[in-house]
Amino acid sequence: MTTRPIRIAPSILSADFARLGAEIEAIDKAGADYIHVDVMDGHFVPNITFGATVMASVRKLTTKPFDVHLMIAPADPYLADFARAGADIITVHAEAGPHLHRSLQAIKAAGKKAGVALNPATPVSALEHVIDNIDLLLIMSVNPGFGGQSFIPAALTKLAQANALIGARPIDLEVDGGITPENAGAAAKAGCNVFVAGSSIYGGNDPATYAPRIAALRAAATL
Repeated sequence: MTTRPIRIAPSILSADFARLGAEIEAIDKAGADYIHVDVMDGHFVPNITFGATVMASVRKLTTKPFDVHLMIAPADPYLADFARAGADIITVHAEAGPHLHRSLQAIKAAGKKAGVALNPATPVSALEHVIDNIDLLLIMSVNPGFGGQSFIPAALTKLAQANALIGARPIDLEVDGGITPENAGAAAKAGCNVFVAGSSIYGGNDPATYAPRIAALRAAATL
């Protein structure tokens, strides 16, 4: 359990890309705290989404923080591009390169908050020596690369381990993958305070449904 503020971060991976700008404006008005931007390269993960140019084109549509999740390898050559495109938080995968500390230094040097994501098979202990250099720790509760996957229950144990590692540090603990009102409460009890949700918010792509879905997720996560 955490006292950090609950934040809901709808993933635009599940948006209707034919009207991406309108979809971002809709979740902003519906009560999103962060806009979660899933960047995939077809190499580190199976799918390809979009790059910094697309993100820059919609940045002006909202003042909400852009929570950018780079599922790309290598990530370092693109950090400056996403910083310039309007990212507020840039998260790299611990598995995506050999020099995680250097990547975190580069993100901080660009004036952005630095996050690290861990795939399901990567232990929390991988971050013991960089924990004081991060602002956000992201636990993947699915294998990255596809939307609409089912939550991996073992992620709850990892969230609790991550929360213990964070301790009293001012670090957000985020979960991504298969998040619904049915499992958000358990994740919150394990220490999570930032909830990424794609299909459980954007499913059907009807803006009239976004506010009640965000509210339901927030209620489930509020202990």
